Order: sequence, then C-alpha cells, then structure tokens
Amino acid sequence: MRLIVGLGNPGAEYDWSRHNLGFMLIDKLARDAGIAVNRRECQALVGRAEIAGCAVKLVKPQTFMNLSGESVSCLFARHKVQAPGEGLIVVSDDLALPFGRIRIRERGSAGGHNGLKSIIGCLGTNEFVRLRIGIQPDHPISDSKRFVLDVLPKGARAEVERVLERSVEALSVILKDGVRKAMTQYN
Repeated sequence: MRLIVGLGNPGAEYDWSRHNLGFMLIDKLARDAGIAVNRRECQALVGRAEIAGCAVKLVKPQTFMNLSGESVSCLFARHKVQAPGEGLIVVSDDLALPFGRIRIRERGSAGGHNGLKSIIGCLGTNEFVRLRIGIQPDHPISDSKRFVLDVLPKGARAEVERVLERSVEALSVILKDGVRKAMTQYN
C-alpha cells in the first residue's frame, strides 16, 4: 500500500488557493478513479483507489498545512505502509518553481514549505517522493504567505487543469515504472 498525500488547507475559503494544489490533485485522482476521499482517519480524509495497477490511499490532511506531518505519521503507524522512500508520495505547491511546471524528486529538504517541513519532522526522514507544482508568479511579490493563500485568478484555472492532468500522468509513471523514469520524463 502506498500513500499519495496532497497538501492543502481544509475549508471552502481555500478551495482554489495556490497552496491547495495538492488537494486539487487528490480530488482529480479520486474523480478519475471513481472513488470518494471522505473517510476520516488520522485527522485526514482518505480514499482507497487503484492507480496504474497499484493500490493506493489518497490522503488530504485536515490539520492545516503546518501540521500535515501529524496526519501522515499517524497513517504510517496505522497501516502497513512501505518505508517512506517506497510508500509515500507527497504533492505540494512550490513557490520557487515557475507556474504550471512540475518537478519530481526522490528526497530533499522542505525548501521553505511548512507542510513538507512538518512531514520531515514527524517521520524523521526526508527520504520520500515529492511531486511539486510550480506557483511562482511572473512578478515580484511582497507577501509570500498572502500570495500562496490567495485564490487563483479565474484566467489561470485552465492552466491549473492542464498541470493537474500532467501531474496525474507523472504519478502513473512513478507508480508503474518508478520515480527515476518519471523524473526523466517530467522534470
């Protein structure tokens, strides 16, 4: 069993915020698989699916971004999940990556992302796969916290749908052929 964890903040006011791209991808994966991500477990909404022939749990932590690790570590303790490097894929936004680009990594630092920082702290390792979705603006910003929590402009939503579709394809390659092949194809 593998966990695919999309990072975001609960609540309708965050539905279309840049910081909720992880939740958006989990919702798309669930729609594509014909399942619901609505079972409450370990302070998260969880749904079981099969993607690219692999059994996965789709996870949306409900702890708010900065405490995502509490939910993820509870799910690891509760289920027979492989080691984080094998069994965990985390999807997050990335302010340092141009808008609409995706980047896959096998491991790494939090890069200033508080959700990743929480997961690394609670699991005690940075050895897990990340799929990062770029949100970097094409202009300077003075308040990055406000920027990531702002709602995406309606004009950007078609691009968001395209990057989510590309992210679904990348996740399928990760699950079926491994993270290195996905990195070669999508980075």
